[in-house]
Amino acid sequence: MSISADKEAIIIDDMMQQIMKKLFEPGRKLPSENALAEKYRVPRATVRSALAKLEERGYIYSKQGIGRYLKEESIQIELHLTGKKSFTDKMKQLGYNLTTRNIYCEKISYDAKIYQQLNISEGDSVYKIGRMRYIQNEPIALHQSFVNAARFPTIAEDGPHIESMFAYYREHGYQEFDSHKTLLSTTFPTLYEQELLSCNSMVPLIVVESDCIDRNSKMVLEHTKILYRSDRFKYDITNI
Repeated sequence: MSISADKEAIIIDDMMQQIMKKLFEPGRKLPSENALAEKYRVPRATVRSALAKLEERGYIYSKQGIGRYLKEESIQIELHLTGKKSFTDKMKQLGYNLTTRNIYCEKISYDAKIYQQLNISEGDSVYKIGRMRYIQNEPIALHQSFVNAARFPTIAEDGPHIESMFAYYREHGYQEFDSHKTLLSTTFPTLYEQELLSCNSMVPLIVVESDCIDRNSKMVLEHTKILYRSDRFKYDITNI
């Protein structure tokens, strides 16, 4: 690592510590590049590069011609990892101002993992229904439901209008739901996901994968993959 890179890493670590200790107030303008260059005794280019990385990671943001600011404090969300209630029902029960927008319904190519989760063969058709979730008008998550068309023959026509999959299943006679397991991982957003979630490429996404089964018949209704933003929300994760 070069001397410049070492100094840049020191600036990033030091400013991260100050942010974590709440030495900067959310929404407050940060010191100028000149002030930080003088403080750390480095060229402005080194400071500019360090600030750019903090911005990529979602900690600060820029106002053209004005300066850089610390982002507002994260909204804490209770995230219940269970297939017994829909996401809409969970969020509304907890009092969050949730809105949903259906963004696509499309037939997918064969995917061994998804087909295995749905307990179906390669010859079956699977549709992916995508919904964007917003809390306080800010994008929080991209929900993707993978559904077997043989089980729901009109899913291609119905899919573009679905906001709640659980409500859709209830319309088809399924009333109580459960899940076998939930997997948690992280990833980084694609360009398309960055646009949908209003984040940049360096903001990690929390990935939650699960299934939804009919409690009575034990039939798998869908495989679910949810991408949650990590830069503006904190999650109180429970599995009840």
